[in-house]
Amino acid sequence: MNLILLGAPGAGKGTQGELLKKRLGIPTISTGNMLREAIRNGTQIGMKAKQYMDNGMLVPDDVVLDIVRERVSREDCRNGFILDGFPRTIAQGESLEQMGIHIDHVISIEIDDHVIEDRMTGRRVCGKCGASYHIVANPPKTDGICDECGGELHIRADDALETVHRRLVIYHQETEALKGFYEDLGKLRLVEGDVPIEEAHRSILKVIGA
Repeated sequence: MNLILLGAPGAGKGTQGELLKKRLGIPTISTGNMLREAIRNGTQIGMKAKQYMDNGMLVPDDVVLDIVRERVSREDCRNGFILDGFPRTIAQGESLEQMGIHIDHVISIEIDDHVIEDRMTGRRVCGKCGASYHIVANPPKTDGICDECGGELHIRADDALETVHRRLVIYHQETEALKGFYEDLGKLRLVEGDVPIEEAHRSILKVIGA
């Protein structure tokens, strides 16, 4: 099963992606995590992406498409995958279709902006494996330490309030239009995001028939 997770930054895509990964046994592909890894490693793509991400701007399509194309071709995606953070624009969605990659369901996690802003201040991300936590809604077992790999948790620069505002504006201007794009293709599934994590997860499993 090939899935796409849509939703504003902070809507819970990363958390739900990890739950779906464990439930369905398919990899979660987060373009954000892949780009941040490239930044940490000082690669050419990483340095190119950094100036955009630090300012809450979208990374150019050509950079993201190259990363996604390579990733979905790997052996572990043979039985399916979950895309988190891609596509972000209609142009990217069209490119994905043109690449011949079949998508079964597009899950849009619906949540108000003011809830997003409250959530972002408590988000923590593992600097090693990219796992996401929240100090209230989804805390790690040990404060500041990732449950999955033992890496150190930190607050991302793009979670600063001013950056969050810019990211929400971009989401509404650029990414939200994808809902109409995938609705026309009969693949859009809406899920309420301002509910407990497990409740949202059950709703997702229901709409995808898993």
